[in-house]
Amino acid sequence: MPIASLFFFPSPGYAEPVAITGAGAHFAWVIFDELKGELEESTGKKLQLYGKNSNLGMGCNAGIKLAQRHSHDRPTFGFVCCPLSQQELDKKNIKLYPLAAEPILILVNKNNPIENLSVDQVRAIFSGEITHWNELGGWDKPIAVVTRLHCKKRPGHWKTILPTAGDFTKQRINVSSASEMVKMVTKFNTAIGHTGSTWVFDDNSNVKAVSVGKVIASADNLKNKSYPFYRQLSAVTSMNPSKNVLTIIKQVQYGQSFKAVARKYNLLPLNPIAVKD
Repeated sequence: MPIASLFFFPSPGYAEPVAITGAGAHFAWVIFDELKGELEESTGKKLQLYGKNSNLGMGCNAGIKLAQRHSHDRPTFGFVCCPLSQQELDKKNIKLYPLAAEPILILVNKNNPIENLSVDQVRAIFSGEITHWNELGGWDKPIAVVTRLHCKKRPGHWKTILPTAGDFTKQRINVSSASEMVKMVTKFNTAIGHTGSTWVFDDNSNVKAVSVGKVIASADNLKNKSYPFYRQLSAVTSMNPSKNVLTIIKQVQYGQSFKAVARKYNLLPLNPIAVKD
């Protein structure tokens, strides 16, 4: 969906309450969607959010473009699932508001007997050095590597597994969304993939997350640095966001309610939560 189509331009004389529009990557969208009612109550404004399943053209780039379009008449902000360099922030004239670190799950099919992989084994699988499950004590079957290597010029996210797209095996299945990732690992018993902990698996998702070095993907293990794969979820705005946009973002960054969202999705908040009086 083109960014312009997110806006409704009313006919002359039509009076519509100004809504606040947010869009971007699914994994950060989840946070705002969970708190939507509370955020609307705080600002007195309707909040329109786009990014579920990263579909309809949504993603980090769409979130940045929407943030740049902010105006008094059409307040907007974006959300991203990758850290942005200061160089990119300066070039695009935007501000970044870190929200949380999200564990990246290493997914295999539920039928796969493997329950744990070492960090080195995960990296060797995705690089193509290890190609069969029996090299890891599993089936005598080739491994189907599934990847979603988005935002290739930005640091973090899947680059915590391997630093560049060129380091991943060429014998891989590339997908364009988290939904497609889960479907592919569900479809192929021998597949391995990756996705964020905010992804909600339905009854058709025949996948499981393996532990890495016998450490599960959790906020506590991100905090103590024992789980190695993660990404940063953030909001982005123009250089001069409206008061209401800032209220929304600050409430997510520091509000008490974010604690429950963080616990639900194993997110590690990157800002101190305000203490209630």
